[in-house]
Amino acid sequence: MAFNKTGLENDVGYVLLSETQIRQRVQELDMQITRDYEGKNPLLVCVLKGAVNFYSDLCRNIADYMEMDFIAISSYGNEMKHSGIVRLIKDIDKSITGRHVIIVEDIMDSGLTLNYMTNLLKTRNPASLKTVCLLDKPERRECAITPDYVGFVIPDEFVVGYGLDYAGTYRNLPYIGVLKPEVYTDAE
Repeated sequence: MAFNKTGLENDVGYVLLSETQIRQRVQELDMQITRDYEGKNPLLVCVLKGAVNFYSDLCRNIADYMEMDFIAISSYGNEMKHSGIVRLIKDIDKSITGRHVIIVEDIMDSGLTLNYMTNLLKTRNPASLKTVCLLDKPERRECAITPDYVGFVIPDEFVVGYGLDYAGTYRNLPYIGVLKPEVYTDAE
């Protein structure tokens, strides 16, 4: 389905990853996770809010038993750059002791948020702890962490859509687009 031109779409400089590219890569990740966790009933933990679209598509297509939970972390607020401070806003509801856990994140850039989450959840004694990120920006990494499963490695661009936002907006775009610099520089 074509996305109609709107004010939101006018703020996007160009489409980095189309709906079709995202859909195909998520299906590939589904197959890989299904194989890797066959018979293990993993708990997939969605990092709210940005990963919701990716998480929904990913979970919907995993072809084996699995469970779902959610965590909310704050590290950006309305800023473009990571604040360096990570806060737990909503913890997971289930015990993960002895469980196979997969953290589902929208994007890894500095790595600070995912590093915080993995360190936090490791203290709860999971059987295993892996991470899956739709997008990876390795050139922005500030700590030694790498996602276990990656959808796409992308350049250091300000991206929005498919759950990713700027100041709470653009999450509903069905693709990953690069936001025009004048949109966020004018807002400063």
